[in-house]
Amino acid sequence: MKNRLREHLLFLAPPGFWLLIFFVVPLLLIFGYSFAIKDAYGGVLQGFTLENFTQVFDPLYLPVFIRSVVISVGITLLTVLFGYPVAYYISFTRSKLKYLLLFAVTLPLWTNFLVKVYSFMILLGENGLVSSTLLSTGIISEPLTLINNSFSLVVSFVYINLPFLIMPVYASLDKIDPSIIEASHDLGASSTATFFWVILPYSAPGMAAGVIFVLIPTLTNFLVPEFLGGMNNYMIGNLIQQQFSHSRNLPLGAAFSSVMIVAVVIMVSLYLRYFNPYKDGKEENER
Repeated sequence: MKNRLREHLLFLAPPGFWLLIFFVVPLLLIFGYSFAIKDAYGGVLQGFTLENFTQVFDPLYLPVFIRSVVISVGITLLTVLFGYPVAYYISFTRSKLKYLLLFAVTLPLWTNFLVKVYSFMILLGENGLVSSTLLSTGIISEPLTLINNSFSLVVSFVYINLPFLIMPVYASLDKIDPSIIEASHDLGASSTATFFWVILPYSAPGMAAGVIFVLIPTLTNFLVPEFLGGMNNYMIGNLIQQQFSHSRNLPLGAAFSSVMIVAVVIMVSLYLRYFNPYKDGKEENER
């Protein structure tokens, strides 16, 4: 028993050390800075204050929080709307192209995030590929304003987030036993009823995971709003980035980050509470 425990600890030591240095320690530093005091030159003074958190909940920043939540929830719903049918088709198709489609879904993940952002700037810019093509074909007479607005923000976010929703939903749908669907039809259920009462509940854990994978990065992202969203789509990520860089207010930026970390922990905890994929297996093993 002791030898087995020693082997487990030996295998867990390298990733545990990595997580400790590059995840736990930075989080502790962020929480520590959030209670610190800002000096006049952008540094951090030793001390303890709650003033940073009172500023976080200042009405001045409330529109940014509301806008970020509304945009993130809307983009998440659109991603589910476009991504779920793709995952459904890939899961139940008998076509030989199934694995090619899976490869196509994961292919964008091989591209650097910043490259994707610049690609949309090239595509949607005033002299970009879309406007140039439409002008050359005579469909439009002047360049379209497709960038630095809500359109470019939503399109880019949905495209970037689609693989993170499709893959977990596909993983849940692919585990469904075909005999369960056949039994539903044999009992007289229509295809629509089978989807809502059998397939959709089985895919709920994957869809919940996909929603978290989409909602959290969208809520905290600052690159897409910065390069594609324009000033009218200023989000929480931009606010945090501004505090750390331009305003040089590290304690306030750390306080904003701490609030977002707590929100992320709450969302992940709710997922594990209600959609934990290992919960049923654990209960069966205990029995």
